[in-house]
Amino acid sequence: MAALLDQVSWPLAIIAALTLGLAPFFPEPHIWEKLKMLAAGTLTRPLDMFDLAMHAAPWLLLLAKIVRVLLPGSAQG
Repeated sequence: MAALLDQVSWPLAIIAALTLGLAPFFPEPHIWEKLKMLAAGTLTRPLDMFDLAMHAAPWLLLLAKIVRVLLPGSAQG
């Protein structure tokens, strides 16, 4: 898994999070809408759950890369 994370470049991970992770941008980012639904307990339809997973994936990838760099003993190279 670590080797796979290392193959993804930082610019790609950042651009994916800012574009795919936030699209559509107006009236509000889609992931924000789904997170509000999750907090309110109204995220019940399978399509909404899939949508949340797809919009969260780039953010989770970016988070995994950040954690890999910051944790001691997990340095690349």
